[in-house]
Amino acid sequence: MKKLVASIATGVMIAGATITTASAAEHEVEKGDNLWGIAKEYDTTVDELVEINDLNTTTIQPKQTLFINDIYKVQKGDTLTGISNDYDVSIEDLKEWNNLKSDILSIGQELEIQGVNVDQDETETTSSEETSNQSDDSEQSAEPAQTTADNNENTNQESSQDNSEGKTVTVTATAYTADCAGCSGVTSTGIDLNANPDKKVIAVDPNVIPLGSEVYVEGYGRAIAADVGGAINGDKIDVHVPSEDEAHEWGVRTVDVTIVE
Repeated sequence: MKKLVASIATGVMIAGATITTASAAEHEVEKGDNLWGIAKEYDTTVDELVEINDLNTTTIQPKQTLFINDIYKVQKGDTLTGISNDYDVSIEDLKEWNNLKSDILSIGQELEIQGVNVDQDETETTSSEETSNQSDDSEQSAEPAQTTADNNENTNQESSQDNSEGKTVTVTATAYTADCAGCSGVTSTGIDLNANPDKKVIAVDPNVIPLGSEVYVEGYGRAIAADVGGAINGDKIDVHVPSEDEAHEWGVRTVDVTIVE
């Protein structure tokens, strides 16, 4: 499967042809950026950013360049065959990326075109197997885009369902209490846990779960990511409990954390 290179400097998509209706983008990481914020800004997901940029970790560095998937808006007369040829990708991939059940397109429908950070020479190399697959698919995809209200409605409903789901990560969870010798009891975001001992708060790595996020922690409940810790790095969290006994009772667990949008 061939991939795309997005160039924000020129505003042009390099994929064997110039596509004026596609929105190509790359993001240069700035101080304070994290994958969650970038994913939200570009209406994508952390998993997609990790996949298309071949990242081995969710930690990113300033001046690092991240490539973003492209969005193509369907025009009158467009077909999956034509779009796949323009972007040098297969029809099968277009269907998979966009959860398409048929070859019929609607004018104004937005299609995601996935791409990764690769060299142009790599982009221009097509395997004979892929070419064969594209030829087979093209015979079945000759229907032009239609103005179909039902298709637009279904697309909007699927998009709404996707947006309503929070991002879930699996983490190692320990527990802590503010009621201990030498503890200030005040989180890094200013929440006084001594004054609110039953407050549901978790300490996080901001590169994984942004500070201020509302989350749902398996076995703990709804909470806010409002603290950090020297040992809380990567896929680890610390849940706040009122007493040391409860912290010992919690122990070390593997739980799912859902970021509530």
